[in-house]
Amino acid sequence: MNFTNSINAYSEAKEYIPGGVDSPVRAFKSVGGTPIFIEKGEGAHLIDIDGNRYIDFVQSWGPLVLGHGDKNIENAAIKAVKNGLSFGAPTLQETTLAKKVNSLFPNIDKIRFVSSGTEATMSAIRVARGFTGRDDIIKFEGCYHGHSDSLLVKAGSGATTFGNPSSPGVPEGITKHTLLANYNDIDSVKKCFEASKDGVACVIIEPIAGNMGFVPAKEEFLKELRELCTKNGTVLIFDEVMSGFRASLRGAQGVYEVKPDLVTFGKVIGGGMPVGAFGGKEEIMNKLSPEGPVYQAGTLSGNPVAMSAGIASLEYLVENEKEIYPKLEALAKRLCEGLEDAAKEAGIALQTGYIGSMFGFFFNEYKVFNFEDALKSNTDRFAKFHQKMLQKGVYLACSQFETGFISTPMDEKMIDEVIEKAKEVMKEI
Repeated sequence: MNFTNSINAYSEAKEYIPGGVDSPVRAFKSVGGTPIFIEKGEGAHLIDIDGNRYIDFVQSWGPLVLGHGDKNIENAAIKAVKNGLSFGAPTLQETTLAKKVNSLFPNIDKIRFVSSGTEATMSAIRVARGFTGRDDIIKFEGCYHGHSDSLLVKAGSGATTFGNPSSPGVPEGITKHTLLANYNDIDSVKKCFEASKDGVACVIIEPIAGNMGFVPAKEEFLKELRELCTKNGTVLIFDEVMSGFRASLRGAQGVYEVKPDLVTFGKVIGGGMPVGAFGGKEEIMNKLSPEGPVYQAGTLSGNPVAMSAGIASLEYLVENEKEIYPKLEALAKRLCEGLEDAAKEAGIALQTGYIGSMFGFFFNEYKVFNFEDALKSNTDRFAKFHQKMLQKGVYLACSQFETGFISTPMDEKMIDEVIEKAKEVMKEI
């Protein structure tokens, strides 16, 4: 493949945009090479500015369950645009989408829309702190909940500890209230509770982690986490920015028999438009201004274009749930098993996993249950695999520590094509 136009475009972009990108992972730093610049998306495919065509397993990092350019979503968005892009005032679309989301989740009494997943998680933590009157929060190593200050933390000297800032610009005074636990390790969570002098406001977790690679939580771990939060009067937050409407129509809550107090969603509820949301129990959500004292606001929150796209997307998913979700999971299973076979033939250690339309794989000798396990993966081999698959027209997440997604325009023939290409590449790396 020829990438001349992308190479030139990246060179120009770096003159005007830090690193040439508006989100760091897009820079291909962990996989090498030059990021490709996209011109268009069609169903399961991307087309770059050099005219190269790729089977897309990134799908805008998750939200495009129905693929690129879905006509129902496109028509709904265009119709909304013709009436105005945003008003900074209420519209009927907000209530319509709120009712649809709430109806799918019995533990969500009220929901508020924002413009991104980062806003959703940041706001959920704020209202949890306001509701409990506590400052400390618990998060898990390897789980990413956006780039707000209190969540950009790394482990300190102990296995379970108050976090230290992982980015310049984040004051230590903020992250001192963030405790880090190990994913799928309930004892580490208990130690965090013991370390908190004034009590823990909330525990936030990706019930199906997608930001250390694809790592599902063990159901027993989530059940124990639920019991621990209930016992301590702590708000349990499920970050379903990635797994919402992906793992199932009801996200991780359709997979596990565990219900959180608050849930956060990302752009999947906007059909790919910039949108997010957080919702939960009425007594917690009523703490939000203007009903309560916890302030949160945004001019573009609930904007009619995103709401209209979200309504169209969600209506289709609800109406076709029994057809869509089994198909997506079957394709994810087919892909993972094919990748395992390809790796086995090449004598390469590979771990795979999937739930619903989410999947992932690690070049790792052992099963991955947490971030420490994930870090033992062979990232050099992943980088080579990514580069060579890209050359063969397969667009994978550009990091070993990300998740892949299946979309409805994909079929068995497409998946088998990818598996055959993977077999060729595995023998070369």
